Amino acid sequence: MAQAFLSDSQLRLVFNTGVDSEGNPIYKSKSFRNVKTDATTDGLYAVATSLIGLQQYPVTAIERNDKNLLGE
Repeated sequence: MAQAFLSDSQLRLVFNTGVDSEGNPIYKSKSFRNVKTDATTDGLYAVATSLIGLQQYPVTAIERNDKNLLGE
């Protein structure tokens, strides 16, 4: 039976940097790699909210992206 093994995790902040000529929002993101795979959701959220205060643009999303390897 196959199993998934968590191998990598990263924190990503998505920013709204303005609007284009048609009025559509422009989004940019910043990723923080090498996040410990056993980091808690509360811990990552606390770090993200601390980083938000240092940013120039408003944050529209905080994401955790996990990478899993499949094997037996």
